Amino acid sequence: MFSSAQKQMTLKLFSMFVVVRGLNLTLIVIAQYITAVFIMAPSSQSLSDVLLDRSLFALILATVGAIASGYIINNFYDSEKDSINRPHMATLEQYVSQNTKLILYFIINIIVIIIASYVSFRSVLFFSIYIFIIWFYSHKIKKRPIIGNLISAILTITPFFAIFLYYKNYSGLIFVFGFYLFLILAVRELVKDLENLKGDLTLDYKTVPVVYGEKIAKIMITLLVVINIIVTGYLLITYDLGKMDYFFYGSMSLLSIVVLLVFRAHTQRQYVRIHNLLKFLILLGVFSIVLLKPSLVLSKIL
Repeated sequence: MFSSAQKQMTLKLFSMFVVVRGLNLTLIVIAQYITAVFIMAPSSQSLSDVLLDRSLFALILATVGAIASGYIINNFYDSEKDSINRPHMATLEQYVSQNTKLILYFIINIIVIIIASYVSFRSVLFFSIYIFIIWFYSHKIKKRPIIGNLISAILTITPFFAIFLYYKNYSGLIFVFGFYLFLILAVRELVKDLENLKGDLTLDYKTVPVVYGEKIAKIMITLLVVINIIVTGYLLITYDLGKMDYFFYGSMSLLSIVVLLVFRAHTQRQYVRIHNLLKFLILLGVFSIVLLKPSLVLSKIL
């Protein structure tokens, strides 16, 4: 049987896992390695070459640390709002004190800079700026409409550009695909604002639904989806996407359904479902990268 001290420690560890979004961090690691193997790395490199690349491992580890510290500081500033919007999760997260979260935030950031120094001075500079912008976003920008949504989407996609800079792969496909992903993330941010409207209104967060109303937020989501569909069409026409074109055809249909669901949604639970649908689309997109060049998949493995 577990002692009360062991149970308390287990709860604190699980609470910290929830605060840093442990599952999200795991998926980010997988996504970065898939991107590195099937898009960024030269075709001459085998799967083992990429997986055993110590500098790449350090870069991904630093990325995970920076994102984890971002989740911590975001949770630190949003604890009051979270207690309104998602009380059950907020209760679990409170097993780790605010003071402990702040100490862990600084420790993790120091470790990130040390790990980044193994790669290069440019990596140290990159992560120092990234960490600062995450803090500035959580402290100041997050409560501002539109710009807060855009910065959040940019911060989410930025880690993948760390790999882009590492491999110095300047393919046009990467920029267009990055913009495609940015648009989906921007849609997700607006859906999150609609989902968290109750807490934002209570604490006077100046989000798009609070300042301009739910209808305007839904119209903005529609415009972003339309732009995304245009970008998707450009991707399909301009680039050889292999079997991944099936994903893009499916994403256009799924995003059209998202728009319909958004205009029909009125409760937090409905917006949570739409949010989860968008997360599923992003996850599906990451794993669909292997379909870009099926023959390359075999050559990398073999």
